Amino acid sequence: MLEFIEGYYAYIFLALLFTIGLYGAMVKHNLMKKALGLSIIQAAVIMFWIVSAHKDGAMVTVVDKRLGLENPDLYHNPLPHTLMLTAIVVAVVTLGVSLALLIAIYREYKTLDEPTLLERMK
Repeated sequence: MLEFIEGYYAYIFLALLFTIGLYGAMVKHNLMKKALGLSIIQAAVIMFWIVSAHKDGAMVTVVDKRLGLENPDLYHNPLPHTLMLTAIVVAVVTLGVSLALLIAIYREYKTLDEPTLLERMK
């Protein structure tokens, strides 16, 4: 059991982080906490992709004449890292827009508590 944990500790940590974000997004009534939970979920998914794309002993994706092209396992695949860089930008923009909406909601209704907000909107 300990060997399994040592081999997959990053995935176990990311699953725990994802669960914490999911709990915050689904259970909490404060809209700020929900936005924070969604941000934690996004970060966990991005880190999962980056961790899963890592290869031990691999080099950067610049072709080394000493290693050749016969064994592609000697090089990192740049595509997952590139896609996650784009996902990070999208996550930051999404968080910024959600925070701006939360500010507008608070200015209008003077609360971020979801049940109270739904009651005041009626």
